[in-house]
Amino acid sequence: MILQPIDPFVWTWLLLCVLSAAYVAFDQFRGNPEPAVMKWGFVLVTLYMGPIGLLLYVMADKEPRPGTHEAFTAPLWKQGVGSTVHCVAGDATGIIVAAVIVAALGLPMWADLLVEYAAGFAFGLLIFQALFMRSMMGGSYAQNVRRSFLPEFISMNAMMAGMAPVMALLMMGRDMRAMSPGEPLFWGVMSIGVTVGFAIAYPVNVWLVSRGLKHGLMTVRPVQTAQPGRQATAHDVAGHPPAGHEAHAETAPSGTHDVHDMGSSDPVFRVTRPQLVAVGGTTTLMLLFGLTLPWAFVNMRLSAHDVGGIVMPPGMIMTPETPAAAMRDMAAADPRLVQISAPLGTRGDQVLAPQVSEGVKRYRLSVGVTGWTILPGRTVTAYAVNGTVPGPRLELDQGDRVEIEVTNRLPESTTLHWHGLILDSAMDGPAEITQPPIEPGDTFTYAFTAVQVGTYFYHSHDHVDRQQALGLYGALLIRPTAERATLARVRALTVPGDPATALEPVGQDSADHEYTVQLQEWLHRDGLTYPAMPMEGGLPNYFTINGKAYPATDTVQMRVGETLKLRFVGSNNIGVHPMHVHGGPFTVVARDGETLPQSARFLADTVNVGPGQRYDVIWTARRPGRWLLHCHIPHHTTNNNVEQQGGGGLMMVIDVRE
Repeated sequence: MILQPIDPFVWTWLLLCVLSAAYVAFDQFRGNPEPAVMKWGFVLVTLYMGPIGLLLYVMADKEPRPGTHEAFTAPLWKQGVGSTVHCVAGDATGIIVAAVIVAALGLPMWADLLVEYAAGFAFGLLIFQALFMRSMMGGSYAQNVRRSFLPEFISMNAMMAGMAPVMALLMMGRDMRAMSPGEPLFWGVMSIGVTVGFAIAYPVNVWLVSRGLKHGLMTVRPVQTAQPGRQATAHDVAGHPPAGHEAHAETAPSGTHDVHDMGSSDPVFRVTRPQLVAVGGTTTLMLLFGLTLPWAFVNMRLSAHDVGGIVMPPGMIMTPETPAAAMRDMAAADPRLVQISAPLGTRGDQVLAPQVSEGVKRYRLSVGVTGWTILPGRTVTAYAVNGTVPGPRLELDQGDRVEIEVTNRLPESTTLHWHGLILDSAMDGPAEITQPPIEPGDTFTYAFTAVQVGTYFYHSHDHVDRQQALGLYGALLIRPTAERATLARVRALTVPGDPATALEPVGQDSADHEYTVQLQEWLHRDGLTYPAMPMEGGLPNYFTINGKAYPATDTVQMRVGETLKLRFVGSNNIGVHPMHVHGGPFTVVARDGETLPQSARFLADTVNVGPGQRYDVIWTARRPGRWLLHCHIPHHTTNNNVEQQGGGGLMMVIDVRE
């Protein structure tokens, strides 16, 4: 599944790596005249480096015409390529295998790098050098390990000096899917790391070859194909043909230098001990720098188990002190976990009918991941209740006994809190405070009696900044018994498709129509939905009323002289929204579920609705027209900073007719 804009490039690059390696393997084993260890070396390096490895093979090693391999590969820069290929093929293989294992074990990144270094060095030295090169080096396996140790140490240090910081910084950057071996991005980062490691190791490998400390490219030919009189070069097998060619391989004259000479026979170019100390010390310092540099930028104490697979929002500031829990909280909701996809026409805040048994109203709520469309062409990944945002509206009568069964189908634990209600503490919902969190797959039943009257709502109280911001909330209205009975009689007369509920006048606080306005803020970028938060990189770019952004919001139909009761609910997490209605002032009749006495009521055309707050207001349709209800912060009436059909976000229309 394509999650980020980088994904098509990663898939394309990995495909190119496989195709490039396939071509190199075909061409090498079809007859490129060199030892099998170098054939496999080029194949592995090309698999890791893709077209770059293919380019190196074609430019430095592929025999251009029959019989020309010796002369073609003679230049020192090509010999350096061969030596680096041999180093990287062995070392990178050990590193990559170790990276997969330590990710599965859940070791922290700092331990990951140390294990990868040890594995890469051991595989390169013990397998690719001492074992696979034994036929060229001669002597026993133990002797070859001893002879190869210092050149391999120098080369490995240089390669890991480039590879380690690239892997750590890219894996622990914004897109931490790179920490999980099951993600293509992991292999893309590995490819980049190997390429950088190759580039850093190349200069020192040129020096090692020039001093006879390592083999470069070599040519192996059956005797019958040898060219009489050709010039022997340093890349021929130096007196020790590879396994399988002992009887047929042509070898270089005895004057050719050998890896166990520890330097050229020419005294001018023989390696001195100070040179070895200087080069070895320099590459060791490079290695230490490469291993410690990431500590200045990322939290190296984290592992793939802690944060693997999460994607952080663009612009989010992360430091070496940022804990894994904070990263998980800020991360995008994974669209691959979507259980229900709701089209634009699906509406939230729909009344949920209870099952009534033995005088108890029983509701069933299921919390899961939903693809929720807020605008045409704009679908967020939401944490929804019963598949909608907001969740279903719970309408109770004062005095109702209620049981609400909540099943968690999220990838994380959750709870529900009944905001503003008077109930037993055990039923209040804060995770770890009044109840254990509801783990994925588990169910918890809340039970209480509705003793109040007014506008309330429910929302998550476990990882609240994440889950409520992703849509886990819904309205809870408690009516006086008389008003409830009247509502039941007239609901059938409601105009089909009219989002407002028609009511007969019941008491001083009732109206001809009613509409609940639940506010929300969303952060949606590059196809991923992040929990909007008041911090760098976390600010929202979409805003919704009852789960829809204008022009997809509802339109309330009224006639002149009718009244509309608006229940504003601050179900959002971040901002205070000054909610304003055009066409004249309204009367504020209740706040936070509490009915205001007549002496405390007031006229206004704007109320500041903060997170968690509720206001009930009654607006009278004085004149015909299309009157706006909207947040008076202009940015909040745009969709990703763009107006559509005159606005966006927290905006809806009240259509008043004669």
